[in-house]
Amino acid sequence: MVATVGDGPGLVAAVVEHRPDVSVVDVRMPPSHRDEGLRAAITARCEVPGSPVLVLSQYVEKQYAAELLADGAGAIGYLLKDRVADVREFVDAVRRVAAGGTVMDPEVVAQLLVRNRRDDPLRTLTPREREVLTLMAEGRSNTAIATHLVVSGGAVEKHISNVFAKLGLEPSNADHRRVLAVLAYLRG
Repeated sequence: MVATVGDGPGLVAAVVEHRPDVSVVDVRMPPSHRDEGLRAAITARCEVPGSPVLVLSQYVEKQYAAELLADGAGAIGYLLKDRVADVREFVDAVRRVAAGGTVMDPEVVAQLLVRNRRDDPLRTLTPREREVLTLMAEGRSNTAIATHLVVSGGAVEKHISNVFAKLGLEPSNADHRRVLAVLAYLRG
């Protein structure tokens, strides 16, 4: 542990000063205990782009959660406290975020996916492609997706390739298509 802080400005200062491998942040911080931690996490990532942050919350704050994901850099997690019961899963989530991955509680994903746009390119995804993309948004690897869906790794790769094509995400050295696909899905 590098630092423990008691408020949002303290979190931002600690991230800027220490550049931790990962910050675990409670959404509710002083003084109002509403959303200061989430706002501070967003500010910290602006100050130190790509700084790994795992947010713990009792509720889904859709606006801030989407903003936290918006930079497309990965190294983000958003878990609901009442569903973090298994210590091994929590430690795994911390490790994945520290390694640059994205970990989202399924309930967070579900609430961020509410959409009504007719021009949404995501509407062209098949139910299986949507399911694969949802599992990607939860931070699962291709192997984990294959295991969950009881399909081959090749089938998962094919679905992911179809998702990239339907979302117009061409291969690039500058962008991480998996993160961009998840962001498109969450914003859609």
